[in-house]
Amino acid sequence: MGEERSKASTLAGGIILGVALWLRHDSQTTNILYLQLGDKQAPNTFYVGIYILIAVGAVMMFVGFLGCYGAIQESQCLLGTFFTCLVILFACEVAAGIWGFVNKDQIAKDVKQFYDQAFQQALMADSDSSNGKAVVKTFHETLDCCGPDTMVGTLTPLWRDDLCSKDLLKGLLKREENCHKKIDELFSGKLYLIGIAAIVVAVIMIFEMILSMVLCCGIRNSSVY
Repeated sequence: MGEERSKASTLAGGIILGVALWLRHDSQTTNILYLQLGDKQAPNTFYVGIYILIAVGAVMMFVGFLGCYGAIQESQCLLGTFFTCLVILFACEVAAGIWGFVNKDQIAKDVKQFYDQAFQQALMADSDSSNGKAVVKTFHETLDCCGPDTMVGTLTPLWRDDLCSKDLLKGLLKREENCHKKIDELFSGKLYLIGIAAIVVAVIMIFEMILSMVLCCGIRNSSVY
């Protein structure tokens, strides 16, 4: 039974690692968070949670092998180490969950502020000295949106077709969608996936900690007799 639980830990770690790597290299977030407006880099606080998941997934896979070997060898020392590692990983999961809950609105807010700054620079720039236009076009093409959520910003593309294509503008007027709304949807969806992954891992860890202690106590009692 201990080996099966350890294999579950390894499998769960692999799933978490795969989800985290997929989120890290997702084309939408990568296109946006790699942007640079002049000397200012786009806010990449979102990647903090991703890196935590990557680290937890990788360590969890290693810990799974450790627990499996300890169960096969019926080693109290290895199983105790397995339990301790799970406690540390569980603490990291709780910390990541608290961080995500606290920053869930701030991440999208920072990205929207970065977009607004680029949008204003694109409107005022009359030369190629500013890359604000390129940043704004990347947002528009990646998120299929046009303009911020202000009336002035929404109507601006009517006379600045170099910032927003006519197809995007028609979609904006028809669906009443803007870049602020698309940014909120993008990061709320990603953070929702991170939250689900963290909850699944936390539940698996709790069961594994309980079972590892039961197995460890069973091995200790059997050695007495």
